[in-house]
Amino acid sequence: MRRVLALALGGWGRVHPNPLVGAAVLRDGVLVGKGWHAEYGGLHAERMALDAAGAAAAGATLYCTLEPCTHQGKQPPCVETIIAAGVAKVVVALRDPNPIAQGGIERLRQAGITVVVGVGAEAAARQNFRFLREFTSSPYPFVAIKLAVSMDGMVADGEGDSHWLSGDLARAWVHWLRAGFGGVAVGGATAIRDEARLTVRGTVVPRIPPTRVIFDRQGRLTPSHGIFAEGLNVPLIMMVGSHTSAEHRRALEHAKASVMVADDLPTALATLARAGIDSLVVEGGGRLAGALLHADLVDRIYQIQSPLWLGQGVPAWNGLGAIAIDQAPRWRVVERQALGDDTLIVMEH
Repeated sequence: MRRVLALALGGWGRVHPNPLVGAAVLRDGVLVGKGWHAEYGGLHAERMALDAAGAAAAGATLYCTLEPCTHQGKQPPCVETIIAAGVAKVVVALRDPNPIAQGGIERLRQAGITVVVGVGAEAAARQNFRFLREFTSSPYPFVAIKLAVSMDGMVADGEGDSHWLSGDLARAWVHWLRAGFGGVAVGGATAIRDEARLTVRGTVVPRIPPTRVIFDRQGRLTPSHGIFAEGLNVPLIMMVGSHTSAEHRRALEHAKASVMVADDLPTALATLARAGIDSLVVEGGGRLAGALLHADLVDRIYQIQSPLWLGQGVPAWNGLGAIAIDQAPRWRVVERQALGDDTLIVMEH
């Protein structure tokens, strides 16, 4: 199942609003076919794996990260393909929450196929956070925070410079990460200091570029900032406070930004969700990250630990105040990964 979950990532940034799905066919312990949902509207993972397996699929075991679908969409129902191939057993990580597509497990069992459910379910759900969010009652997008942090907990040096705290591999990974989210956000001060563009410039070209979001309650960003540059052609939302003048709002709109008004983070996130932003990766600064964490609005943290010390600098997770050890919320580390000399740590509640 770990191998199949890795295959599913082949659709990262390319299949939304469909889920990420991987599949593999094993015959007598030997891999005879593998597949993944690579493009929205394209071949489903199960069909790709079964096509690769051919006649070897008869009597084999099919592993898949999501319950095979039962409905006719852009592709035919996967369950009928599985049944026709003569598969003997199907191992599924996660049930499909989509009422249109679910029921595949029951259909396979009715056809006499053994079905095992729940192997790798937690990892599969973590991978498909964006797809699953659609079927929850949360009024907010899925919120992840990504910070590159020095060994002494700084996101920038004493002059406010964060270029380049992390190395080349880590920066390339961040562009890959952006491609799988509905929006990429920073605070206004960070946008000004870093001349942020918030576009995806990596190996994965997202099918739908993530919307750029600036949390600028004070209305400090002006249309002269580089994020308004012609040719970027990626939607931009400016989230400003209600005290921001009508003249300033009009100037931002004239520069082709969508201006939204909110005076607190819950309202801002709910406004973004209503605008269709289902997931948001927030890349700084420390004050915005700390405020989101303090308000319990964060679902996941991607922290890149870089092997250097900055001494007096700009702290990560600013504004949390004093927290006693026995009362500090303890997050779970769900992934660790080396990115060159840097270390990625992924945490969830």
